[in-house]
Amino acid sequence: MPPKIAITMGDPAGIGPEVAVLAHAREELFSWCRPVVYGDPAILLRAMRVTGASLAIVGEGEGTGPGRIAVAARSSLDPGQVPFGRPSLPGSVAMAGYIRSAAQDVLSGKASAIVTCPITKAGLKAAAVPFPGHTEFLAHLCGGADVVMMLAGDRLRVALVTIHVGLRRALELLSPALIEKTVRITDAFFRRYMGTPSPRIAVAALNPHAGEGGMFGDEEATLIAPAIAACRAAGIAASGPYPPDTIFYRAYRGEFDVVVAMTHDHGLIPLKLVHFDDGVNVTMGLPIIRTSVDHGTAYDIAGKGTANPASLLAALRMAAGMAASTEAE
Repeated sequence: MPPKIAITMGDPAGIGPEVAVLAHAREELFSWCRPVVYGDPAILLRAMRVTGASLAIVGEGEGTGPGRIAVAARSSLDPGQVPFGRPSLPGSVAMAGYIRSAAQDVLSGKASAIVTCPITKAGLKAAAVPFPGHTEFLAHLCGGADVVMMLAGDRLRVALVTIHVGLRRALELLSPALIEKTVRITDAFFRRYMGTPSPRIAVAALNPHAGEGGMFGDEEATLIAPAIAACRAAGIAASGPYPPDTIFYRAYRGEFDVVVAMTHDHGLIPLKLVHFDDGVNVTMGLPIIRTSVDHGTAYDIAGKGTANPASLLAALRMAAGMAASTEAE
């Protein structure tokens, strides 16, 4: 039987509800998994009107399939109080509740994985969630797990050492221990979930030309190289540090399985250039499987019926494959 996947609806004012219903309009979804949307029936009905999708809403225990969308109703919002295109307090509180409920169900074994639609960091803050994004919030809900954020597509995968902090703060956070931990979590994830017994991990440098022998900075020698050496001593196929302006092209051509980048934009600019529509956000290191769309709430197009479900479909397909691999162990 395909694994049950908990889909969180995301911000009701964004495109999350729209991509959720559009994904359910694709019959191939049900060959991968048994999806259940943790969200709000009234908001999903509004999304159907906007997108033209025709689906029957059923309860979470009634089963799902082509032409149906199973909903774990976790809020009863008045659509008039959550207008398209901007965060609202009711919508933000509900948004956080979907994540909590879905995570609890996956942790308890009621579902095999969680796939998240986009939220806003401002909305989390308004809902009194003291975390800047999904990754940190889910790590907290899972007991404070050490996690690594990876963005993935068919041709390029990028894991990040630092994520949702200012660039100056990211540079302050970098250390051999943090870089080594990132590589180790990445290696363990690929071995368990990606069918890669010895993943080829390319570690990107921080400075231009990988520091050019210290002329443009010494972080490669003092921070990154020691971490790589420690990982290689542990049997991990990590290498580098490589100049950031060439390593992503080499990985895209198939020379490496994943690139580890030091900062958020360092890694995600090339990833999104290649996989803007079909990229998947993966949280490595959690005790549960979590993937997500690789886009935001897109307030500018919310309610216009032009949202693209490609990233959500890719996230669901990846989560289902990961769940199947663990259930086969």
